[in-house]
Amino acid sequence: MKKIVWALLLGLFFALPAMDVQAQTHDLEHIYNPAADAKADIAAAVKKAARENKHVLVQIGGNWCIWCKRLYKFVEDDAELKAAMNKDYVVYHLNYSKENKNLPILKELGFPQRFGFPVLVILDGKGNRLHTQNTGLLESADSYDKKKLTEFFRQWSPAALQPSNYVNE
Repeated sequence: MKKIVWALLLGLFFALPAMDVQAQTHDLEHIYNPAADAKADIAAAVKKAARENKHVLVQIGGNWCIWCKRLYKFVEDDAELKAAMNKDYVVYHLNYSKENKNLPILKELGFPQRFGFPVLVILDGKGNRLHTQNTGLLESADSYDKKKLTEFFRQWSPAALQPSNYVNE
């Protein structure tokens, strides 16, 4: 009996740190910061994107939004998706909540909240809005679709938008 108790205690000793790491990896309650200076943060993301020849991927939503959390976790948990996103984008999570709706910025971005949440906005390295994506079109059943997200990341990447990649009509 003592061996079983010791085995259980040892199992818990090793399992608890692993669970804590997992909890830290996905802090789904704090993806969006209502107190952030979004205007300054986006400006910094645009500068970084310009330096790194990337675009800015602005994910607009809130910590209250289950689909926002699902999208975040879906990409974070998939190494290929996360790599594809990080290869071509500087990511910023723009808060929309009772505390701070960031309405002046959303006005500048063309009122993307009209599509619901989360909504994705692609900015170039100069801060120009290139695209607004209704994420409902990237869903599959009660989650997101890996192929659709991969294609979205590819289609709006800086390389895909080079003039040499346009089809002549």
